[in-house]
Amino acid sequence: MSKSCFHCALPLPDKPIIHAIQQQSQLFCCHGCAQVCESIYASGMEGFYQRTLEGTLLAPPPPLPDQLAHYDIEEIQADYTDITHDLRELDLLIEGIHCAACVWLIENRLNQIRGVQNARVNLTGRRLKLSWFHSQIALSQILHTLAEIGYIGTPYSEDSATLSLKKQNRALLYRMAVAGFGMMNLLWISIALYSGADQGGYRTLFHWVGLLLATPVLLYSGAPFFKGAWQGIKNRHPNMDLPIAIGAFISWAYSVWITVSQSAGHVYFDTVVNFLFVILVGRYLEAIFKNKAVSTTQRLLYLQPKTALLVLPNEDKRVPIKSIQSGDLIRIKPGEAVAVDGIIKEGVSYLDEAMLTGESKAVKKQKGMVVFAGTINEKGSLLVEVQKTLTQSMLGQMIALVEQAQASKAPIQCTADKIVPWFVGITLSLALLTFIYWLPIDFEKALMAATSVLIITCPCAFGLATPLSIAVASGIGAKHGILIKNGAVLETLSHIPHFIFDKTGTLTTGKAQITQIRGDFTWKGDKMSPETKRFLQKISAIEAHSEHPIAKAILALNPDVKSIKVSDFQSQAGQGVSARINGQLICIGQAQWFAQQQIHHLEQHDAIVSEYEAQAMSPVHIAIDDQEVAILAFQDPLRAEAAELIQYLQQQQIQITLLSGDKQSIVEKIAQQLGQNIKVIGEVLPQDKMQVVIELQKNQGVAMVGDGINDAPALVQADVGIALESGTDVSIASADIVLMHQGLMPVAKAHKLAKTTLTTIRQNMIISLAYNVIMIPLAIMAIITPLIAAIAMPISSLLVIANAARINRFLK
Repeated sequence: MSKSCFHCALPLPDKPIIHAIQQQSQLFCCHGCAQVCESIYASGMEGFYQRTLEGTLLAPPPPLPDQLAHYDIEEIQADYTDITHDLRELDLLIEGIHCAACVWLIENRLNQIRGVQNARVNLTGRRLKLSWFHSQIALSQILHTLAEIGYIGTPYSEDSATLSLKKQNRALLYRMAVAGFGMMNLLWISIALYSGADQGGYRTLFHWVGLLLATPVLLYSGAPFFKGAWQGIKNRHPNMDLPIAIGAFISWAYSVWITVSQSAGHVYFDTVVNFLFVILVGRYLEAIFKNKAVSTTQRLLYLQPKTALLVLPNEDKRVPIKSIQSGDLIRIKPGEAVAVDGIIKEGVSYLDEAMLTGESKAVKKQKGMVVFAGTINEKGSLLVEVQKTLTQSMLGQMIALVEQAQASKAPIQCTADKIVPWFVGITLSLALLTFIYWLPIDFEKALMAATSVLIITCPCAFGLATPLSIAVASGIGAKHGILIKNGAVLETLSHIPHFIFDKTGTLTTGKAQITQIRGDFTWKGDKMSPETKRFLQKISAIEAHSEHPIAKAILALNPDVKSIKVSDFQSQAGQGVSARINGQLICIGQAQWFAQQQIHHLEQHDAIVSEYEAQAMSPVHIAIDDQEVAILAFQDPLRAEAAELIQYLQQQQIQITLLSGDKQSIVEKIAQQLGQNIKVIGEVLPQDKMQVVIELQKNQGVAMVGDGINDAPALVQADVGIALESGTDVSIASADIVLMHQGLMPVAKAHKLAKTTLTTIRQNMIISLAYNVIMIPLAIMAIITPLIAAIAMPISSLLVIANAARINRFLK
């Protein structure tokens, strides 16, 4: 052997690395050179060494920890995760993962590492969501451990994901091409042998030609299976590559023995090549169909522009979107997508916001209005001040929620996770028993039957049943404006028997309107007296300090209140507000609160209140210096789809409860407009909403639908919290499902999606179990050949994928 490294030609150390390259032992100076050399030969690029000038030294690759150490640099980590916290989260793109056993191995190995809080793999997207404590373990150490078990992890980005996918598909195509070439040529050999040549003088020649054709196919096209099998054995967690590798190698080895010894018997070179080709085709089709099935996230990513036109003092400069900071000014030209969330500083245009609201009609935007990333500027040029970039934008949050849901696991998946690790052992045991059973009868039949069992037994379809359905459902939900935070929510929502609706802003528009004023000051749509106008100006000035929908309705009557000085403003959540104007104490709020404040109530106002309540109008009491002087009446119209939604839910045998801070009688009137058999709970203070949910949960699971900041605790407490698009940031953050599109029917769509998804998961599990229950006995009985087994194995996965893709049809 040479005294220099086979790869880089540098002098060898005292203890060189010995590694087999194409069945010949070679010496290397380090493991890095050995792995690079093996990769070069595996890719069919060994000509590289012939083209390298004699005496040329190639620098050996640095050890793996050095390659990964730069990911520990804070500035580099900041591009992928939030470095302000010790507990950090990162999405990794995983190369080498292809089945449920890989998922089980990665999750179990990484979750055992001290400092790793959670490692969760998304099989469909080949993504690993990693949470770790930076103070306890470095990211490079985690990546090194991942590499040790045979998987390469790199921080996820759209470009890296696309590049990795192309690389994997290209490698599969190359291996398929080699296997296809070998299969077509071996077909002629097989035809000759089966036609009688195996009895003549050319039998040995045909066997040797078959060996020469099958061996390169086995070594190159079958390399991924042997590599995966070895990694599994090395880490004491065998995966599903092991049965395939054993089946291929034993069939090839037996055929080699027949060829070399010239013994009586058949060779199975064609069988080895054929089933390798079919399995590779199946994996290639699986990769394509899975990517199509979960392509919604990719479509959302495409909405995010890669660059933005940054406005500088002397010029406008096109820069990468990652370099844009909050406070920068960018220009949005006609026809361009908005790159960030921001406020318009200059210009007027119409924007297509269908991706957010579902509304196809363009919305007029002008100075002072907010624009969102991913929306399309149709006409004018806009100057926008950046408020939120990339991950902080509404589009970024949508993408994050969809990816979070696709990476999550529903409780039903726990069954699959428990079964998958046992598949390899069961497969090998069944194959061995099959071989032993048929061996006394016919050795070749025993060999082929055992090989068929090894190939046909696969947990891939079973492993895909749940995560793929959740991934598809999450993507389709996002397409319809339904953002689901995790897969468990879909399973829970599918069988929730009780829905609780907050009234104001949920079933109603949240845009209260003052309809009349009665008492010392009066107004009912006719011309307002000067005294009433001055009175309304005072209460409008007070309500300008409040964010309540009623405050906005009062302020709408007199928006110009800057000249009125307000002092000592106080607010009591769900009760009312008070303040002083020109020394007068003015209180605006509920009758119960007035009683607590010992404000004098006029009995003649009771008739006014009764009249308001009879018309489903809510009264607001007003007092000056502890004396009640007037009562406002306001209405919050029901949303157009409220009655339709309630009718749908009741048809699904779901109980409905209406929750409101308004008086019981008023809420009951509104409930009558929505339908029959609706439970009403009125006069509930904001802080008591969560307690109501707790009480109702004692009997059954509940879903809470709300929109306001006061609903956040109840949304968290409910088994499923659903926040409307009009909701505040707090309620959206507290909810399990966020509805981005306008209207109420997305609630029905979310429920329908949940039921469809759970049904699909169950169907997929039945498909995968039925496949194994039917096909394994047939293989054991030697009815199925290895080639038929290789065809059937990917078909089971493709059926699961196709069934999951059908979820889209049920939501249209």
